[in-house]
Amino acid sequence: MRPAFGGPAVPVGVDVQVESLDSISEVDMDFTMTLYLRHYWKDERLAFPSATNKSMTFDGRLVKKIWVPDVFFVHSKRSFIHDTTTDNIMLRVFPDGHVLYSLRVTVTAACNMDFSRFPLDSQTCTLELESYAYTDEDLMLYWKSGDESLSTDDRISLSQFLIQKFHTTSRLAFYSSTGWYNRLYINFTLRRHIFFFLLQTYFPATLMVMLSWVSFWIDRRAVPARVSLGITTVLTMSTIITGVNASMPRVSYIKAVDIYLWVSFVFVFLSVLEYAAVNYLTTVRDGKDRKLRERMRQQSQTLSCTCDMPHTKTMMMDGTYSEADVNSLAGYTRGSMAADDSSDKQERMVVHLALDNESTGTKKKGIRGFRIIQNTHTIDTYSRMIFPGAYILFNLIYWCVYC
Repeated sequence: MRPAFGGPAVPVGVDVQVESLDSISEVDMDFTMTLYLRHYWKDERLAFPSATNKSMTFDGRLVKKIWVPDVFFVHSKRSFIHDTTTDNIMLRVFPDGHVLYSLRVTVTAACNMDFSRFPLDSQTCTLELESYAYTDEDLMLYWKSGDESLSTDDRISLSQFLIQKFHTTSRLAFYSSTGWYNRLYINFTLRRHIFFFLLQTYFPATLMVMLSWVSFWIDRRAVPARVSLGITTVLTMSTIITGVNASMPRVSYIKAVDIYLWVSFVFVFLSVLEYAAVNYLTTVRDGKDRKLRERMRQQSQTLSCTCDMPHTKTMMMDGTYSEADVNSLAGYTRGSMAADDSSDKQERMVVHLALDNESTGTKKKGIRGFRIIQNTHTIDTYSRMIFPGAYILFNLIYWCVYC
């Protein structure tokens, strides 16, 4: 039975000394803390006369025989009182009836984390203390010395977080079935160290994107080299994304690291698509050029020379001409052959040479096609400037927004 039963609420002061902050789990969204929890109240039933005004100290065996506050940790998942080498419980009673009740506890409690800015985020976690059975009409729970009721060890440190501050608050909590309760809060703010993620995530992703740009400087006819480079960078980016998500909870919103990794993945994937476009256009132009050359060769082979003579004889000249020969004959419709100076005075022989106008027009189109084929590498030339420029712009916007 509580002290002053039937009278006013029993004031119970609380102070906490944080011994260690053991771990922060993003996957389970919780933290583990070891602390010394101390309660102060007055129970006149425990007062005793003392000439020296000295207190008496007891171990945990007396706790089960007297009234103590029933404080518990709200939203705790696991907690235990240390018992090595004996129960870490201390009870100190003063002659005037004041009582100090101290115990060493390790508690794992839930922490609602927001990963929308991960890993450039800060998290605020709270450890809540409350009486389990006594409402504010029976027990008044308060911080004994205000903000000074919470003390921490200066050597507390975490590998991934910087502990920015600890502070205390208190308020009333309402339960519809039982009423109002005093609740005490231990709040602490953690800021994540970014250097680890720079080395493990951001730098590798950036290097993979830069490596994908190397294909823009490789000859477009080196298909194995460019394809293998593109596939390697895509698979590496997929591995990085999978590794990051494996150590994170499956949240339904986009994290800051997701934006960076997926944009980097898109850049790598686009570099593969860029080569696919270059290779396709080169193949199409090569096919058109091959057909054009074949047509010009057939037309040059069917070129005929007709020789008009007085005896109505016709001579066909089957010649195979190079392109230079065709160019030299393209503008002529009639030529003269050298006359024979023999004694029978043969008449002058004239050779008529003609080229079809269609072949001349086709040749001009072929020259234009050669230029297009020779200029398909301009896609690579533009990509060398557009891809790095766009990625640098993305990085500037990303780091300005999240830093």
